[in-house]
Amino acid sequence: MTTGSSHPSESRSAGPAGSTHGTSGGINTFKGHDRALRADRLGTAGLLLSVLAATGPLMVVAGVMPTTFGVMGIVGQPLLFVLLGVVLILFSFGYAEMSRHVHNAGAFYAYISRGLGGTAGAGAALVALVAYSALQVGLYGLFGFEVTLLVNEHFDVDLAWWIPSLACALLVGFLALMKIDVNARVLGVLLLIEVALVVVFDVAALSEPSKQGVSLEAFNPEILTGAGIGTALCFCIAAFTGFEQAPVYAEETSRPQVVVARVMLLAVSFVALFFAFSSWALTVAAGPDGIVPAAQEHSAGLLFHLTESRLGETFADLMHVLLVTGVFAATLSFHNVVSRYAFAMGREGLLPAAFGRTNRASGAPGTGALLQSGVTLVVLLLFAVTDDKPVGDPTAPILRLFTWMGNIGAFGVTLLMTTASLAVIVFFARRGAVRAQLWRLIASGIAGVALLVIAVYTVKDFHVLVGADSESLLRWALPGIIVLAGAVGLVVGAVLKARNPEAHARIGLGNEAFQLEKAAEGAPDPR
Repeated sequence: MTTGSSHPSESRSAGPAGSTHGTSGGINTFKGHDRALRADRLGTAGLLLSVLAATGPLMVVAGVMPTTFGVMGIVGQPLLFVLLGVVLILFSFGYAEMSRHVHNAGAFYAYISRGLGGTAGAGAALVALVAYSALQVGLYGLFGFEVTLLVNEHFDVDLAWWIPSLACALLVGFLALMKIDVNARVLGVLLLIEVALVVVFDVAALSEPSKQGVSLEAFNPEILTGAGIGTALCFCIAAFTGFEQAPVYAEETSRPQVVVARVMLLAVSFVALFFAFSSWALTVAAGPDGIVPAAQEHSAGLLFHLTESRLGETFADLMHVLLVTGVFAATLSFHNVVSRYAFAMGREGLLPAAFGRTNRASGAPGTGALLQSGVTLVVLLLFAVTDDKPVGDPTAPILRLFTWMGNIGAFGVTLLMTTASLAVIVFFARRGAVRAQLWRLIASGIAGVALLVIAVYTVKDFHVLVGADSESLLRWALPGIIVLAGAVGLVVGAVLKARNPEAHARIGLGNEAFQLEKAAEGAPDPR
């Protein structure tokens, strides 16, 4: 059997570029319901809300934006969001087109394996599993800390951050075992409320600007100068993390060849415009000359400070509560993604077979969900027992857990997007579709180069991202976790290729491999 980048399905003509669908339009499996995610659970709206919830709009406006203004001292953050939006839309053209041809819960690693071969796909699979797991676990630090602030402010009770974090982890773990459409409803309600509150603030900021008025100075290209631009791009691209998750749910959507591509482009366009507009509103509220000093003074409290002065203390408190629920929504969204990556890897032999099964009742990838819950509890307990600071100190939950894990995850996702851009080009080139897909391949190439530059800056300035000294071991150890995951994955892929080439050739095929096995079982014996 052929191995490497050539998959056994690629010579077949079963729908667009070898996709396999049943008569109902859903993706079929011949291995039983416990080996397949249930189709037709998500439509365009449900998938879009699930994906956008992972970006945590209020979390970005309240946390990422003030940090970027304060730490990097760059007023032109709105323009950075516009530029990154252009890059990621270019990336999405090729990535979304790939989603029409490959429907697999493994998303990134499935695409990479179909373009660059099963061994590269195995490396990408482990990077994705570690990156999204880190992003999810890190959010519990932010959740726990923000809950303790609210409890202390309103009930005058000092609560250790890890108590609400553990409670949140248990609730998320429970919801992750339920039907994905139930999850989508929860995520959708929370997302719509937090977006509405940010929009209200944006309007208030424009209605009551600083003494400098409604200034467009933040969009002036001339202010994007200095050594901190590369690092600021690293901060800002982390805010986009989540939009690329749409293909993970391909097997659970109606008409995946249409819905997934549509949702990806809608998601990245919305995120870019929403973040650019909201970061601009912050500069209008504080003034272009005052936004950096204000961010340095108030840090993560900047949004609430500016909100209270315009909309009152009650609205600011409501926004703070919705920040907590928004973080909860993001943790649930990332938990779902990790469990589906684990499911896809178990189904294709990259993890034990038990991970490649779903719950009969809900259709959720139960073993993968339990794995992520277990990892979460271990990491939370590790950070809790090593926290020697007084109650209310942000060092362990924010400066370590949230910051370290968030930047590890963002670095991993940036590398995956960079590699996926190359995989898209190779995939269509090997199929002789260069002329038909030329503009998408050019877009993927431009995006890939831009993302590679950002990945290099991320490693170069990682100590700035995590607030460590330039000589700190963390500068190399933390991004090294992603590099190590990729290396281990490549070794696993190479070993699988040598010992079981048939299994290696199925990496990235998902349910299509089941179709081929069924066809082989029904074929007459050539002897």
